[in-house]
Amino acid sequence: MDSTGRAPIAAEPREIPEAAQAESTDARPSTTGMVWIPGGEFRMGSTDRLARADEQPVHRVRVRGFWMDVTEVTNAQFRAFADATGYKTVAERPVDWNELKKQVPEGTPKPPDEMLAAGSLVFTQPAPDQPAEEYFNWWTWTTGANWRHPQGPASSIEGRDEHPVVHIAYEDARAYCAWAGKRLPTEAEWEFAARGGLDGKVNAWGDEAVDPGAGKAWRCNIWQGEFPRRNFAFDGFVRTAPARTYAPNGYGLFQMAGNVWEWCADLYADNAYAERIRGLEPGAAVIDPKGPAKSRDPRNPHAPESRVHRGGSFLCNDSYCASYRPSARMAASPDSALEHLGFRCVKDAPGPGSPPAAPAITPAAPAITPAAPATTPAAPASTPSPK
Repeated sequence: MDSTGRAPIAAEPREIPEAAQAESTDARPSTTGMVWIPGGEFRMGSTDRLARADEQPVHRVRVRGFWMDVTEVTNAQFRAFADATGYKTVAERPVDWNELKKQVPEGTPKPPDEMLAAGSLVFTQPAPDQPAEEYFNWWTWTTGANWRHPQGPASSIEGRDEHPVVHIAYEDARAYCAWAGKRLPTEAEWEFAARGGLDGKVNAWGDEAVDPGAGKAWRCNIWQGEFPRRNFAFDGFVRTAPARTYAPNGYGLFQMAGNVWEWCADLYADNAYAERIRGLEPGAAVIDPKGPAKSRDPRNPHAPESRVHRGGSFLCNDSYCASYRPSARMAASPDSALEHLGFRCVKDAPGPGSPPAAPAITPAAPAITPAAPATTPAAPASTPSPK
């Protein structure tokens, strides 16, 4: 029994049947490890009491069908990519001051060289004398922190192959997608998939509160307790959980709520929804929106651009950030890598039951070769420039 008077209920590791996965057959691109999201129409955004202003106005959106990774990209999957390509993530490279100074107020002095060494931001609980309300007291720039060393050089991912990879910047996620023959989801695709067919519901599992009540197992990995000072870990984890820990949603997707944030393809704008439906007939649906042409992020006003990430993380708590909800939006500059930031991929390929693409057929050569023309055409006056 803890100070809350409630016995901690750990989410015991358990075998959960894998979601339906497609096997690579015929001429289809491989969709192994993915699930088909059938597409459809839904209400994007929320007016729930926990919703923020950038989740409104609620509007109708229609997306086409697509394949989505059943889980967040794991350490094992990202290692396969890094080993095959030699790729170094943003967090594994020294900080480029010329790029960084574009994201800070003009006149900001250059940090000491040791602060520009390769590293990333690691969550740290604030000291007793530090204000808990100030987010910069929760994060520590840690030299040597990256996806292989999530809490810094002394940490490792040994034994954590099935945990989601973290400290991933937007460009890292895109590099992996290109290697895997996939892409990042749009913000609309991500929210549609996260809802699992439950249109208009507050959470991925319905309208029930995130706290299941005493004696019941938690549905996702978030912060339970006094954020950011005490985490009672009723869900079984203080930081990341293995990618298949909790029950999947209605589409068979794991961890669409909490655990780690997931990058989307869209630029972020806090007024994106209002601009999207400007001039639209009332009740009409927006078809496959791709996000704004330019970002607008009041939380990060000096960054040249901000990109969307979705899903919340193990740091979500209703007292500060209820971003485990499928409608919740967040953003960061593309070069941001954080201890609670990862991704999953989607793929454009025929859905289940669709005929595979027909193989290309080379026409047979004609039986008779046409006679040569009586005269040879004149050569062009000049040679075209190479393109």
